[in-house]
Amino acid sequence: MFTIIAVDISGRHRIDAGYYMVCAAASLEMTPTSIEKINEINTEAFLYRKPAELPDIVKIIETTAAKIKKKGPLIVERGDLFNLDEDLARSMFSGEIRYQESIGERKAIELAHHVSLSTRNLLLKETGIDIRIYEEETEEGADAE
Repeated sequence: MFTIIAVDISGRHRIDAGYYMVCAAASLEMTPTSIEKINEINTEAFLYRKPAELPDIVKIIETTAAKIKKKGPLIVERGDLFNLDEDLARSMFSGEIRYQESIGERKAIELAHHVSLSTRNLLLKETGIDIRIYEEETEEGADAE
């Protein structure tokens, strides 16, 4: 088994006054095909007035993962880093980072995604923002154009 930190960001589309994103970082004990143990999970919320750019995403990921005690390489989806070449992505981070490579790492990213999305939805509900209504209005507006 080996330890990784799977990371996912939810909320990279506009709502109300900005972009309300939640990043989840999960420290996990892995095999190439499965998650064996969840060590720790941390979530952090971020609000940006403009769309997050690559340096913002790097900061969001590093800020969230920094609070995890049991360290390992950061595993992210290529799309979270704007499909940047993996070698270039590595040069932007202070620690080890790589894109998912195995079935187990894919499962780890899915776990982090469920945590980030669920946390974001809960926070939006607590603040009174109904994201489903906003998304429906946005989709209708796109159809009307």
